[in-house]
Amino acid sequence: MVENKILIIDDDPRNIFALSAVLKAKGYQCLSAIGAEEGLEILANDRDIVVVLMDMMMPGMDGYEAISKMKSSTRFKDIPVIAVTAQAMLGDRERCLSAGAVGYVAKPINVEELLKLLALYVLTE
Repeated sequence: MVENKILIIDDDPRNIFALSAVLKAKGYQCLSAIGAEEGLEILANDRDIVVVLMDMMMPGMDGYEAISKMKSSTRFKDIPVIAVTAQAMLGDRERCLSAGAVGYVAKPINVEELLKLLALYVLTE
């Protein structure tokens, strides 16, 4: 069995809880981090993570900086990042994609939209 883990990085535990519940109900295995620094540490220690759901606006290191660090790392640069953010103003989607995200989902999350994006990167049984 292939371990396909999704890493959720968000500074709000309620968002992590809600996302994890929905994704686990759909058969995905989820890990979570309460900030970008912790998320990068989890990535460094778990080679089974195949996609990251990244909140873009977090205190300390934000999602843009975290994506930049991932893309400059030979080990993490190929792990797809989907931006999950409350930023839904004109240009925000483009800003996330130009920062290196492969997809963008605005909060509140459209679950079907997120599942379509995940299906491109995560193998399910």
